[in-house]
Amino acid sequence: MKNSGDWRHSLSKVIAIDGPSGAGKSSVSRLVAGWLGYQYLDTGALYRALALHLTKKGVGADAADSVIADAAQDADIKLEGEKVLLNGEDVSEAIRTPDAGHFASVFSARKSVREYLFVMQKAAGRDFNIVAEGRDMTTVVFPDAAIKIYLDASEQGRALRRYHQLNGNGMSITMEEALKDVRERDFRDKNRDIAPLTRADDAVYIDSTNMSIEKVVDLIVRMAK
Repeated sequence: MKNSGDWRHSLSKVIAIDGPSGAGKSSVSRLVAGWLGYQYLDTGALYRALALHLTKKGVGADAADSVIADAAQDADIKLEGEKVLLNGEDVSEAIRTPDAGHFASVFSARKSVREYLFVMQKAAGRDFNIVAEGRDMTTVVFPDAAIKIYLDASEQGRALRRYHQLNGNGMSITMEEALKDVRERDFRDKNRDIAPLTRADDAVYIDSTNMSIEKVVDLIVRMAK
């Protein structure tokens, strides 16, 4: 795949990619953004960082929305390349633990959390050309994005990716635990009352189970061109 110059300036401003946990959204989105010269909006990191902030402040997932909203107000979250900063502290590794992922999934179902981060995400789409990935990018945050992707993979395939990812980062997890984690997150993401994970009617469906990351990236870049 060759990076070929002037065509990128005529592309849509936002490429939105949704899909379940472990489908490869982060890796694909980061590479697509690199090829197109776009900013990569890692919404998962935003949710994880805010969840970490809330848990540090002792806010439970069963707290009232008003309590969560108040606690979120002093969360200063910044994405700087590969780094995620929370109130000036590099939490890039801290937000990638299974616990951080669990709380991010739980808190993401709360209205106050989604409203807080919605503003931040919309601002990124207004100020930059971006590739945005998450659970509701194509349906809620950027419903007018010209390019919408629903990136999926089999349950077993996603669990295997999760298993290799966490163990590669030095976190001990069994395949059974990875599969359980994927199933639980799928259930929460697809059954929450607010912005559940669903495929937008006009989103292109890509099953990455038997595709390499390079092939998925190449497909999306060709769509953009």
